[in-house]
Amino acid sequence: MQQSRIAHQAWRALEGMTPTRADRGGMKIALVSPLIESVPPVLYGGTERIVSILADELVRQGHDVTLFASGDSVTAARLVPCCERALRLNPNVRDIIPHHLMMLDEVRRQADDFDIIHFHNDLLHFPLIPTLNRPTVTTLHGRLDIPDLKPFYARFCDAPLVAISNSQRSFLPQGNFVATIYHGLRKDTLSFTPVPKGGYFAFLGRISPEKRPDRAIEIAARTGVPLKIAAKVDRADQEYWEEVIRPMVANNPNVEYIGEINERQKSEFLGNALALLFPIDWPEPFGIVMIEAMACGTPVLAFRCGSVPEVIDHGVTGYIVDTIDEAVAVVGNLLRLDRMAVRRRFEERFTAERMTRAYVETYRRLISLSEEPVLIQDSTLMRRASREQISLSPRGTS
Repeated sequence: MQQSRIAHQAWRALEGMTPTRADRGGMKIALVSPLIESVPPVLYGGTERIVSILADELVRQGHDVTLFASGDSVTAARLVPCCERALRLNPNVRDIIPHHLMMLDEVRRQADDFDIIHFHNDLLHFPLIPTLNRPTVTTLHGRLDIPDLKPFYARFCDAPLVAISNSQRSFLPQGNFVATIYHGLRKDTLSFTPVPKGGYFAFLGRISPEKRPDRAIEIAARTGVPLKIAAKVDRADQEYWEEVIRPMVANNPNVEYIGEINERQKSEFLGNALALLFPIDWPEPFGIVMIEAMACGTPVLAFRCGSVPEVIDHGVTGYIVDTIDEAVAVVGNLLRLDRMAVRRRFEERFTAERMTRAYVETYRRLISLSEEPVLIQDSTLMRRASREQISLSPRGTS
């Protein structure tokens, strides 16, 4: 790998080309966020939260970052506002597609200013990629088990992709995945709580059939441990809330629904919980709430779906189960887990620094590949460089 980098720099020098920012260590990076939520989100919004963390950490590590996002975003990067405010919280917005298409047009107009463009949108930008004349990469944040996606990614098979778990990418074996990069959080965002004061189980996220809050309520009822549910209800899930979950909450006096909470409230909510219940019933691509709980030292009781076995270290940061009976049976052991060990494992595996280093290395590889006219397999350029006394030094890695 190092020889390939040196050879690449030799070719650039022989052609009279100046080193790129990637060669020197710093890069001009465009991050393109969905416009549904602000960056970071005021309330719920996993994708936008990760984009915010990545943007700020890239700036901290010395890169020149431009963020395409909603106008109410707050970032250390240069912000290009692509709508006045987050679309979900704007009552005047009826259709999100026009806003995203206008943002992509702005990305196209500014594309030549960047070394690489990193998309965090779903699908709309893929036809644009061949016209940008710049390296791109797309992080896929959603589920990939939907049949309609297979012909789509077969059509755009050259576009470089990043998965957020190996489970997620397993549904798209034909995808052009260049890396799997787990999400990360800033170490100081959520406080470690060595002794929880709440005496309750926590359920955090979204009320929907695939998140299975009904399982969480049943676990609480059978164990006698109070349950607090902090979750949003999307319009698409309103019927499920009204017909299934709201009656269950009303019929269980130890269950409390407190609604959607913001980032400031999250640390106290998760930190004072005995455990986080994550009883999902779908191929979860990652599940940020699991590492948010771990950052607080709070163990996780999760069902074996999607990314769960990649994120949870069974018997260390939580327990992985297959049934409600198993969940009820392991509660005693779950509550005896060492919360400091839970926090320590978070710091080892899921920090913003670790995530950003992985993305920086991916950017550099893609930029290098985009600039090489041929795949260098021999030492011809190295010998030419030596004869012409070209001084070479390999690019640093992060």
